[in-house]
Amino acid sequence: MKQTLYLFIAMMAMAQTVTAQNETIVFTPQWTAQAQFAGYYVAEAKGFYREAGVKVRIEHPSATQPAMSRLRNNECQATTLQLCQALEIIDDGIPLVNILQTSMNNAMVIVSARGKDPLTQKGAKVGIWSVGFGQLAICMSIKDHLDYQWVRFAQNVNLFVAGALDATLAMSYNEYYQLVQAGVKMTDKNVYRFCDHGYNVQEDGVYMTREYYIKHKDQARRFAQASRKGWEWAAAHPREALDIVMQYVDKNHIATNRVMQKLMLEDVLRLQVDRESKKREFRLRPDMVQLASRLMVENQMLSREVTYKELIDN
Repeated sequence: MKQTLYLFIAMMAMAQTVTAQNETIVFTPQWTAQAQFAGYYVAEAKGFYREAGVKVRIEHPSATQPAMSRLRNNECQATTLQLCQALEIIDDGIPLVNILQTSMNNAMVIVSARGKDPLTQKGAKVGIWSVGFGQLAICMSIKDHLDYQWVRFAQNVNLFVAGALDATLAMSYNEYYQLVQAGVKMTDKNVYRFCDHGYNVQEDGVYMTREYYIKHKDQARRFAQASRKGWEWAAAHPREALDIVMQYVDKNHIATNRVMQKLMLEDVLRLQVDRESKKREFRLRPDMVQLASRLMVENQMLSREVTYKELIDN
């Protein structure tokens, strides 16, 4: 009787494992198709996910369905988030697990108009993304008593170029190059790089809800390993990786160009190399989690400190 019971339990466990492995991971990057997500496109296009024994479908967000909303509603099982975003979400009561960290450095900058120093523009009208990403800029503005007036924009730099803003936030791999292409002059005086002023907090990582991760650990690890392989291949074969990116861009009808995507890919790959070790580490750094959490608590953006242990498999 006991042997029959043990056999039944073992068969049920095996069936659950097989079911979990056969489930498709719907992966939603936090933005539309672009070189920021090259490694995942490579992993899909080169068959790395298939080789790892995991089924993955990449579905980009829309204006009405942002990535985190899809994760909350179980419309996707994995998404990319900046570290500061992840801290806010956990503080809001949704436990997350970081299964892969790609960014090792912060990419955010402030670009000021008319060649002015952003730190001298107290009360300036500064563009900030409507979907978030500006937590560190808000912390800096409060700390340095700059009293910026934040003006939200969706996805481009038109307000700044048109002269409606005194300055704007930008990512060094994205809006920065849009501004360069628009003819804005970039100098050490009018570009403030957060990573050089005590705000070098990691950004993009891949996250799952802890509930889903606990039930699908093996599948999650296979997905993370194959994604990392995709990024490593992209770093070793940037031209071919760019070809793959452009296929996804064209498929999703994104208004961009190859030059812009090449610049983005080069900068995203640069940001993946840790400043200290000079290596592409693919790990969440405890010190950066602590820095981000402390800054956000001090500026009342978190109700409590979110710890490194809350973000990883433990």
